[in-house]
Amino acid sequence: MEPTLSLAERIGLIEDERAVIRLQTAYGYYVDKAQWDEAADLFAADATLEIAGRGLYRGQDRIRSYLKCLPSLLEGTVFNHMQLQPLITLEGDHAWGRWRAIMEVAIRGKVDLVGEATYENRYVRDGGVWKIARLHCFVTYYADWQAGLSGGGVPMGTELPEFPPDAPQTVAYGSFPSVFVPPYHYANPVTGQTWVP
Repeated sequence: MEPTLSLAERIGLIEDERAVIRLQTAYGYYVDKAQWDEAADLFAADATLEIAGRGLYRGQDRIRSYLKCLPSLLEGTVFNHMQLQPLITLEGDHAWGRWRAIMEVAIRGKVDLVGEATYENRYVRDGGVWKIARLHCFVTYYADWQAGLSGGGVPMGTELPEFPPDAPQTVAYGSFPSVFVPPYHYANPVTGQTWVP
């Protein structure tokens, strides 16, 4: 039987959950507008970042440099990352979160993509402030708007030759048309069973 929490403890958990949601949502808005410094500021000093098959970047400075390799927001570009379905798990000064991102990427006359990614992230309270400790973005599909999903997927990103990662990607997987279920950080809330692929 779990111990009963006081009202103050329950309010504290709600406030922590809201702070983590606000943190991740801010990340999405900064990415939308290619505000790479603002996005990098959300990470802990020893954080890691892993997006698609581009490998793992370690430390806030490396994450900032990686983000600055991504395209700028110029006339004729759209980078939307709508982050939905947050599932937050709190444990003291650490938290885990699973999100779904619906992505729209367009560069006029060149690129016209829609995609989905599942985030499995870890957060840490550092000096009383929640920060991203690990951002792991599993791209499940990218598709050309004109061809649609039935036209097949567009390959997900690979390592950037101009800025190699600190380590290879930690989970080998493929995006659509391959089938991949990103690992869950939590057990089933009803059965308590952990899903194993």
